[in-house]
Parts: sequence; structure tokens; C-alpha cells
Amino acid sequence: MINAPSLESLPSAPLLTAEFDIDPSAVYARLRNTYGPVAPVNLAGVPVWLVLGYQQVLDVLRNDTTWRSDIRHWRAHREGKLPTNWPLLTGYEIRQTMFLDGAEHGAARQTLYSALESFQDVRTQRGWGLRAAVLRYADELITTLANETGLTGIADLNAQYTKPLVLMLVHRLFGFPDELDSDVLSSFWQMLDGGPDAAAATARILEDMTELAAYRRAAPGDDFPSAMLAADPSLSDAQLGRELFVNAVYLTEATGNMILSTLLQFLGRSVTPTGNVPDRVITDMVNWVALHNPPIVNLNFRFPSQDVQMGNFLIRTGDVVVPSLAGAHEELASLGHAGGASRAHLAWGAGPHRCPSGAQELTVTVVRAAVSRVFEHLADAELAIPPSRLPWHSGLSVRGLRHLPVRYAIKPTSSVLILERPAPSLGVAGEPRGALAALRRGLRGIRR
Repeated sequence: MINAPSLESLPSAPLLTAEFDIDPSAVYARLRNTYGPVAPVNLAGVPVWLVLGYQQVLDVLRNDTTWRSDIRHWRAHREGKLPTNWPLLTGYEIRQTMFLDGAEHGAARQTLYSALESFQDVRTQRGWGLRAAVLRYADELITTLANETGLTGIADLNAQYTKPLVLMLVHRLFGFPDELDSDVLSSFWQMLDGGPDAAAATARILEDMTELAAYRRAAPGDDFPSAMLAADPSLSDAQLGRELFVNAVYLTEATGNMILSTLLQFLGRSVTPTGNVPDRVITDMVNWVALHNPPIVNLNFRFPSQDVQMGNFLIRTGDVVVPSLAGAHEELASLGHAGGASRAHLAWGAGPHRCPSGAQELTVTVVRAAVSRVFEHLADAELAIPPSRLPWHSGLSVRGLRHLPVRYAIKPTSSVLILERPAPSLGVAGEPRGALAALRRGLRGIRR
């Protein structure tokens, strides 16, 4: 029999618990066994529908006529029934491409496509220049690691490599001038760390991005904000600031988590790479990680524009729905479709709000460069603790390693053997010279 109680009347257990942080797969499995492909859960006091079925998630993502992204379609929000200072609301009230519908979304997305196009292809000057910058940053960070930790030892490939690498990438891609860079990297670090300073850091970053938008309007450069303005000069500083903010957050979260998870899969093998790893091998591993451990686990809220029967429940107009990519992938695994580097994963989303191809290509390019450099420089790299003891952070939207401790030795042939050599110059054309200096100023003393 189909149940038709309202979402608010159903008992709903909190989703974000200690168990979810440690073993989200077990939580998804229990919810699916109890409720089917759609389950009522609670997010900080607010009941939501969590969509766990693969086909049901596809239906939500592909049909933007029925499933809307604009928060103004959320009945509880419209009627003022959300708890005061609900922690997840601030991000959803930022009117940005992901949270728009219809023609408004289409126009904003086209601007994003146009701006990303020249950065995604390594055959273009912007594309190969960005990849070359990532390789230089990787070399510099591993050199710094050798200076700080030694030619052999234990290093945290999150705090000492991946996190600063993606922040330096954001700094370069977004074209921060020296006069605006003093705090933005440390603010990003604090926001991504999710501690007590995260909310204030988020507000600072949004302000910084708006200021950056105004700066690049007056002084265009070879960077993403300038490309956005070239694609749509009508963007206000506030609009562009919001676009930059959300894209920077997703770039750091998705790319950083993908680098770490891909490194983990290589390091968890009985034999780890000892030299150049072909791009195709890393790309296959990225696809495997995207299916089994997606960096973005649950996509942004959707709101039905009409009553929809889904699974064992009736989803009413204006209810809130969370499409769970990780839950959908768990179902794929249970059905035996998770072997190898399956392309059936939804890590890039699906439908009209699917991650733009330019952003996908950019992410994979960065991951390949970052992962390959580790094994070019490090010999005998192995996990310093068993995989089962690695600490994870599992939020509503993202899941990633807090730390990736690795026992390593620097290869004798590595250039980082010359420990006293000057740091490579980062002041190439089109690249902010203050990136590394800002990184060192902003992150010194923040690492855990």
C-alpha cells in the first residue's frame, strides 16, 4: 500500500550523525531497507526527503520542469516555518546558477560555459598554462615538504599538499592581485576546515569575491572572473561575486577530495606506482573513485512543482528533496554494476544542472597533474596507518579525508634534493606573483 502522510508528520531520524561520519554506506543501506528508494530524514531540525534510488535520482535531476532548484519553491521556507538561524539556509539563499530555473538558469549557465571553455582544453594557452601552474605548485609544495619534514618521513598529503595546492589553483585561476590576497587563502582554509571560524570565513570570502569582481571589471586579466565578464558584461559585481564564491567552493571541495581519494586508491594497492603514471590510468582511477567514493555525495535541494508519487511516498508540492549521489551509487553496487571504472556514475550530476563539461575537464586535468607529481617525486610511498583508521569528514554535500598520512622517501633523482635552491618563480605572465607568499602567510600556524 502506498503511504501518503505528509513529510512533517513522519518520524525522521537525524542524518548527520557520528555513524554517518564514519560509515555513511551503512546509513544509506538501513534507510533503503526501511523505507525504499525515498526516505524521510532530519537535517538540523528540518525534515527532508532523501532520494536514494538510482533511477529516482536520475528522474529528479533530469526533469527540471517538475523538480525546481529555486529556494522560492520551498513551501516551509516561504511560510516561515524553518528554525531561526538554520545553518544550511545561508548558502541556499545565494542566488547563483545552481539555484536558478528555466530561462534564467539557461542564460547563466551559458555564461559559465563560455568562461570555462578556454581553461578546459590543455591544447589552448590558458589550458596548458593552468596545467603547468599546477605542476609547478606541486613541485614547490613537495620541495617545502622535504625541507620541513625531511627526505624521508611521514607527511600528511592533505594538509601539506592537496589543500594548499587547490587553494593556490583558486588563487591563480581567479586572478587575485597581490593587494587582495593577504587573507583569502587563510579564509578558504578556515571555511573548508568546518570549525568555529567557518561561518565568519564564508562571509569574508563572499565579500572578497565581490571585491575581486569589481577589481577585474576595472583591470581585466587572463583569469576566470575576466572571462565571465567578457561572456556577460551585464553581470553586476554582486552577481559575479556570488558566481565566483560558489565555483571556488566547489572547485576546492570537489577537486581536493578527488585528489585525495585517487591518491588513497593508488596507495592502498599492494604495489604503488614508482614513476610516471599514464594519464589514462589516473583517469580510470578517477572514474572508479567517482562511482565508489564521490567527492560530492548529495546534490542541492530540489522542490517539486506538483505532487509526485515516488517510491512508497507521495512527495507534495513544495516539499524539499535531496538527491543522494552516494545513495544512488550504493544501489548500483548492490545490483552488481560497480565493477571497474564504470561510467554510470552521477558524480557530475545529470540533466540541465549537470556540472558543465568545462568544469569536469578542468577537475580531471588538475587531479591527473596533482596525482602524477606525487609518484614522480616520492619513492616507497605507503599509507602510514591502515585505511580503516583514516579520518573522514562526511557533511551533507561532501565527503573527504581529513588527513592522508603517508610514509615516504624522496627519490634520489628528484629535483627537491637540492634543498637550498631558490623557490621556483611563480611570477609568470598571467599568474599572480603573490600566490605562494600569500599561502605561506595565510596558512602558517593553521595546519593541524
